Amino acid sequence: MSTVMTGFSQTKSGHPACEISLPDSSGNMIRLSDLKGRVVLVDFWASWCGPCRNNNPHLVRLYNKYRNQGLQILGVSIDDNREEWRKAVQQDKLEWIQVNDSKGWDGSAAMTYEVNAIPASFLIDKDGILRKTGLMGRSLESEIRSLLKK
Repeated sequence: MSTVMTGFSQTKSGHPACEISLPDSSGNMIRLSDLKGRVVLVDFWASWCGPCRNNNPHLVRLYNKYRNQGLQILGVSIDDNREEWRKAVQQDKLEWIQVNDSKGWDGSAAMTYEVNAIPASFLIDKDGILRKTGLMGRSLESEIRSLLKK
């Protein structure tokens, strides 16, 4: 997989999060920048990814616990089969915003965020600044709580 810019990481903590603009299941374009003002967890995943699907119940719990306090999750699927993606969203009861980049690993979002394995997570603060990457479990929840308090 190639990177977008050689020698420079676009996904460095402390820098503004790169834009994501992808269609949801209805074809409406969703932009990450529209979520500014909330703590956003960008979660790259796919319906065929066992570790992703195993992580979804934890994300459902986090979302239900913190959404009324300002947490939003943006699920970015790299599925090339939109029906399988939609089915997985329904099966796993993923109620947060879901978008799909059917170009998979070569899609704009995955390339921009240098995603080469999934699940991949990027935690963004209320000001649109990327704060942490790759967090899971207790460390993810702790960081979410911390950002929501700011």
